[in-house]
Amino acid sequence: MTRERPEADLSPQLLLSAYAQGAFPMADPNTGRVDYFTCDPRAIFEPQTWQPSERLARTVRNGPFEIRVDSAFDAVVAACATDRSDENRSWIGERIRTAFHELHELGLAHSVEAWVGDRLAGGLYGVAIGGAFFGESKFTVREPWARDASKVAFASLMKRLRRSGFTIVDSQYANPHVLALGAVDIPFDQYLERLHAAMALEVDFK
Repeated sequence: MTRERPEADLSPQLLLSAYAQGAFPMADPNTGRVDYFTCDPRAIFEPQTWQPSERLARTVRNGPFEIRVDSAFDAVVAACATDRSDENRSWIGERIRTAFHELHELGLAHSVEAWVGDRLAGGLYGVAIGGAFFGESKFTVREPWARDASKVAFASLMKRLRRSGFTIVDSQYANPHVLALGAVDIPFDQYLERLHAAMALEVDFK
């Protein structure tokens, strides 16, 4: 009889260790089972050189959104978990949500939110370690008034990271959306080298 392998440990210590080794947690959308994964090549953004498209820059300047940071972290994660706009969203199960809530309580996981009045229109969340930010997920409310909300939140994130001295944003797997936003694919060994250099920086998410 084969004993089933236990699920991944999602304690803060193990999560941070996994990130340092280039791994990230993800749940099977069918079973909910959580494991750690890596990918080669790796999609990244470079905050120090990233620039928004002209269209996105106009939306940032003229759109209806107010950007807030860490004002509704759990709501952002919950919205990402229920947003089924692409196949990668259903990996956020209850264990994942609890794990990132704990990282948020420790000051390591953050949300960037786009609001229209008192309505949360979209946002994203991820983890900051040294000068590296690990993007986890994003969402936009599927209503006309919220159009491009997550993109505006992302542009705000990149501005904040550039100002604070961050050097890499991990986007994990490349897809057409992140590539259109300016992500680049790099080999995993190069990613690890840049990741470790970034994590050694003494910068703050502020």
